[in-house]
Amino acid sequence: MSTLLNPYISFRDNAREAMNFYQSVFGGQLTLNTFGDFNASEDPAEADKIMHGMLTADKGFVLMGADTPKSMDYTPGTSISVSLSGEDEGELRGYYDKLSGDGGTVTVPMERAPWGDIFGMCTDRFGIAWLVNVNAPGGQAAPAS
Repeated sequence: MSTLLNPYISFRDNAREAMNFYQSVFGGQLTLNTFGDFNASEDPAEADKIMHGMLTADKGFVLMGADTPKSMDYTPGTSISVSLSGEDEGELRGYYDKLSGDGGTVTVPMERAPWGDIFGMCTDRFGIAWLVNVNAPGGQAAPAS
């Protein structure tokens, strides 16, 4: 599998509704995982919020989205990130290092995530947020909900 570049949209409390809407528009397979699925929020009110949503449209393109936890800033209009994903850890770590270096900042270090993949987040020197995910061997990524 080659590396994929995907838009990643942030929402505040309506990611499930938005991702279901996009599925009605584009068709395809929708996978939604909640913060509760991975015990990823200390706020019980966020247990059913979407930690990661992925729509693989009938035409093959991918759109991702998630609810922004209350503990993180959310400004509508600046709510999109770019996601890189694939299996080549060396290639993806290289992109992450270059994007987070030279004036960029690390938001989440590249390390093993609760869903089994290696994951990191950074912001490049131009203010663009990047999510980088190295798929777990054997496709043992997050379960569908």
